[in-house]
Amino acid sequence: MHPHISALLRGIELEEKEQVQRYRLDQQHTLKQLKAEGLAIHPIIVTRKSFGFADYPEISFKLSFPPEISQFKDGAAIECFKVGEEPVKGVLLSLDGKNGEFRLFAPDFPDWIEEDAVGIKLAPDTRTTGIMKKVITNLEKQKELYNLFEKLQGDKPFSNEKGRIEKPPVFQNKALNESQQQAVMAVMGNKNLVVVHGPPGTGKTTTLIEAILQLVQSGEKVLVSAPSNTAVDNIAKGLIERSVNLLRVGNLSKVDEKIFNHTPEGKMISSRVMKEIKQMKIRAEEFRRMALKYKRSFGKAEREQRNLLFKEVRSIRDEIRNLQHYHEEKMFREAAVIAGTPIGLYDAEINHLSFQTLVMDEAGQCIEPLAWCIFPLAEKYVLAGDHFQLPPTVLSQAAVQAGFNRSILEIAMNSTADNYLLDTQYRMRRSIAGFSNTYFYQDRLNTHPALNDIHVHITFIDTAGSGYQEKKGPDGTSLQNEGELHIVQQILEQETFDETKTAFISPYAGQVTLARDQLRQPIRISTIDSFQGQEKDNIIISLVRSNDEGEIGFLKDYRRMNVAMTRAKEQLIIIGDSATLGADHFYKALLEYTEERGRYRSVWEFDMH
Repeated sequence: MHPHISALLRGIELEEKEQVQRYRLDQQHTLKQLKAEGLAIHPIIVTRKSFGFADYPEISFKLSFPPEISQFKDGAAIECFKVGEEPVKGVLLSLDGKNGEFRLFAPDFPDWIEEDAVGIKLAPDTRTTGIMKKVITNLEKQKELYNLFEKLQGDKPFSNEKGRIEKPPVFQNKALNESQQQAVMAVMGNKNLVVVHGPPGTGKTTTLIEAILQLVQSGEKVLVSAPSNTAVDNIAKGLIERSVNLLRVGNLSKVDEKIFNHTPEGKMISSRVMKEIKQMKIRAEEFRRMALKYKRSFGKAEREQRNLLFKEVRSIRDEIRNLQHYHEEKMFREAAVIAGTPIGLYDAEINHLSFQTLVMDEAGQCIEPLAWCIFPLAEKYVLAGDHFQLPPTVLSQAAVQAGFNRSILEIAMNSTADNYLLDTQYRMRRSIAGFSNTYFYQDRLNTHPALNDIHVHITFIDTAGSGYQEKKGPDGTSLQNEGELHIVQQILEQETFDETKTAFISPYAGQVTLARDQLRQPIRISTIDSFQGQEKDNIIISLVRSNDEGEIGFLKDYRRMNVAMTRAKEQLIIIGDSATLGADHFYKALLEYTEERGRYRSVWEFDMH
């Protein structure tokens, strides 16, 4: 077995083990602890129950409090629980503020679902890790794919045999800049693997949409993927607006109406088959209600009758699934583009269809084994993203140390010579982009002239000597700095920021929890990790670390700061302690840059009481 395959399998095992440890609820790991660590939400208030597309039970809920939800991402494996009852496995469909929705992998709702003290908690995603293990184990048996695998692990960068483009393409998007056009043409001439990379605001999605349009026009059938549903939907919307025959697959709930009409369910609603399915669902619901009349305590005859009724419900649901599957097959064959997350595409069971190109956006967030789950579906690959943003989330520190959190994009950037930088950013003022441009992108990044500086756009507020020191939060795990929040409150009072266009972000979940208590809404409050991929006019960053030892913890992952600093369009304000941060070369350079290109302010300019 190839040593890197062994390493990947070991990484999957370590991550699975860490998830089981981290998410379990028992006497050692109390509900209070899980809630404090942001791994459980309890209690929830059930607002609606229904049966979803595949006829699984789906539950809408609301929260009466603002918990720490940054780890509850769409598509996360969860368990619905009530202490003293058997938990039920499921998947989180959406969670936005105080409203959410999840699907249960069960034939019916648990009897206790509407009782008090019901909650949801993150659960080990054994299904995804199981799929990854299976795919990686079988990799050596697939000759062409294994050849690519070996190239990606090689020491020397490999290069594509370029396909000939007979005549220059007619770009549908006339506004593409030169670097975007070069990337589109590289995708069109791709024979194996091409990387399209660039910092935030350089138009990666715009470029990918144009490239996919060109591929479809040339007769290719294309797969579109990304680790997050949001990123998949962004490309899907752009393609739908340009009248591409697109099918969006996967665990979906609250999707844009435009996209819903391009899901299997949405397409079926407007077909005659939906009437038949509706009648079958009504029949199944009648049998289900009859079965539920038998309460938990009953005799043998009642139990048999209840079981027979539930058997009939399952039989009707199997019929519904078979009918849906038949009609989905037709949709899969007719679609020019099929879009979904890696697991969404894997679950769609479309390996009997022939796809020429797989386009993966946000590839910098995709761990390597997850990419190999869908690589077998296509002949050529386009990876897009920014390897200087945050790597994929991996819980096991042992797995991280073994390099398991390296993304497929990072691996490809080190292995292939066919990478194309999108070199003009359209998001932020020149001085906001400037530090990242120098430190991460070797000054290769241009700013569109319309975004030249007008005023001061970057400020560092130094808390050195103020006594505003970091403290452990009440959960004992994450750090807080109340003094820095005191400064934030004054900034919001002094500046004429539109609060709907302003966000407060911090690397520490403890600081975010404290900020939710102390800062007025509607300012957006988030961890840096959760805010990746988003933007606001004004961003205030609280760095939290302030101690006599000069310890800065995971502020050492400079990619996290790159994410943080590239969220702002107009104003970037960073609050930190230069005495703690200044010994580190990265933060020393940032302080110097801010003094030269922006504004340095001392904490003593603010009301210290």
